[in-house]
Order: sequence, then C-alpha cells, then structure tokens
Amino acid sequence: MADIKYYDVILKPVITEKSMNAMSEKKYTFYVHPDATKSQVKEAVEKMFEGTKVESVSTMNLEGKTKRRGMVYGKTSKKKKAIVKLTEDSAEIKIYEEL
Repeated sequence: MADIKYYDVILKPVITEKSMNAMSEKKYTFYVHPDATKSQVKEAVEKMFEGTKVESVSTMNLEGKTKRRGMVYGKTSKKKKAIVKLTEDSAEIKIYEEL
C-alpha cells in the first residue's frame, strides 16, 4: 500500500463528451494515481472540493497502448480512471462549471 496524500490522488479531470453528459447525473470523471484506492479517492474529492459529499466511487485500470515508431515497439504508461457520484444535496464541483 503506497503512502499517498489526498492532494496526490487526483491527477486531472477527464473532459470527453461522455463524461460531460454524465455530469447531469452528478457523476464526475478523473484520472487518479494508479495505486489509489476507492476510499482515498473519496477522501480526496471531499477535501479538495468544498461542500461535496461522495455517494460512490467506481474505478477502472487502463492498460498502456502499444505504440510503434519505425521498427521499435513500446507501451504508453498505464492509467487509472475514477467515476465519482455525488449525493443529491452535494455541491457541484467548481472546475466543471465553466465548461
């Protein structure tokens, strides 16, 4: 188990058409640290964004893609994605308001 602080858990938000449509259901998508657990993601969201209450967290591991440059093959780094569902009485996450 890695000793990850709450401010190191969330790396960046995922801005796609599908994730933006899920915001109407109070579901927000983030790339998170690959070693982070669901409870660490929940704690990080509640501490970083004031007034938010997390109902559930779904995580998925994304393997790196195989890339080729000339005759040399390599893989991109793996990622972990988390979908955070907020409760009905929770405040909105402010980074998404301008989008």
